[in-house]
Amino acid sequence: MSATSTTATLRVPAGLRPGGVRSGNHPWRIRLVEHPARDESSHFRAAKRTAKKIVAELDDAELPYGHRPTGTEHWQMHHGGSLWVKGRHGWRMYRARVGIEWSMQFCADPVKVDRLRREAAELVDAFPLTLPALAELGYDRAEALLRTPVRDADDVEAWTDSLFNACVPHTAGHHQGILPKVPGEHHYPWPVKGADFFRFDDFQLWVALPDGMHAAVAPVDRRGSGDGHVRLMHVPEGSMAADTLAEAQEGHLMAVLPPNSSAALQAFRQQIPRGSRTASATAAPDGALRGRRHLADRRDRP
Repeated sequence: MSATSTTATLRVPAGLRPGGVRSGNHPWRIRLVEHPARDESSHFRAAKRTAKKIVAELDDAELPYGHRPTGTEHWQMHHGGSLWVKGRHGWRMYRARVGIEWSMQFCADPVKVDRLRREAAELVDAFPLTLPALAELGYDRAEALLRTPVRDADDVEAWTDSLFNACVPHTAGHHQGILPKVPGEHHYPWPVKGADFFRFDDFQLWVALPDGMHAAVAPVDRRGSGDGHVRLMHVPEGSMAADTLAEAQEGHLMAVLPPNSSAALQAFRQQIPRGSRTASATAAPDGALRGRRHLADRRDRP
């Protein structure tokens, strides 16, 4: 049974308006080829060794993203723009304006990568303990990486696989995971996925929609307001809610689900009494919600 025929028979929550089915009349084809063998460069091996030494010095509460790997897990280093510096209180990781994925280096303009190098060097220079500390850890190429202009593909490769790009430490789930277990950074938009690392523990960011797809939602008002409406932040292509969300974004509106929707009940499950039929402690008047929507519309306009 196709995904289309499966979702068409399922109930859509109140507040979601299906946008219909759209198709194109221009066929397309994509050639599938075997992924070329990828050997880790000496740059990446050196960077990973150093990053693992750094995270070993950090307390659990100081790790950049989530918990330390357990059991058979191990650290996975994400090419996400990892700017490691050492300050008075120890190691900290900032993120570059953009990170360069390994495969993306082959479209990278050396001039633009050099800008990333210069920005990284400016940050590291503001933390003078960094370079001596990296030398003590055995990372003896940091100074050259930061001071040598990026001029060609070899320089781009060295920067791409360096400590200053390739070493955002993640567990496997946060790196490449797929819902319903853990959403990984490679498969979900960072502005949404990033909330996993600052949300309240008792708010469920990722919820299941009636069509079987998983979506990300956010409250429409601050904690304690009693309002159980949730705003759709991300739905995968193929969901019956995808067109509605796209339409809302194009119109500078919010796609909002009511407090009695399954999505809202999942999101606030740990904050409401068991068996509740609504996520609102006190139902918010429609006018109040409309007022917030109008405010949001103005904020969201470019």
